[in-house]
Amino acid sequence: MTERGSRKSLAGTVVSNKMEKTALILVERLTKHQIYGKYIRRRSKYMAHDPQNKCRIGDKVRIVESRPMSKRKRWQVMEILTKGNIED
Repeated sequence: MTERGSRKSLAGTVVSNKMEKTALILVERLTKHQIYGKYIRRRSKYMAHDPQNKCRIGDKVRIVESRPMSKRKRWQVMEILTKGNIED
């Protein structure tokens, strides 16, 4: 079998974990405006598979691309970088 190519990886913050084995991750990035040169903050939300339900709101996590698991879920939680300080 061939080795799988490198998968995309993103870092973001958990904003919701109310779903079973799924976390909603907010990823922020800065892009430069083509004409004016000002940096603009862009935000995207990704649904990520969390098999052990370890993610809590406020955690910083790294997610990697995976096969489609549902209509909107195409990412998987790889690791928790830092624990959040928000209590449930």
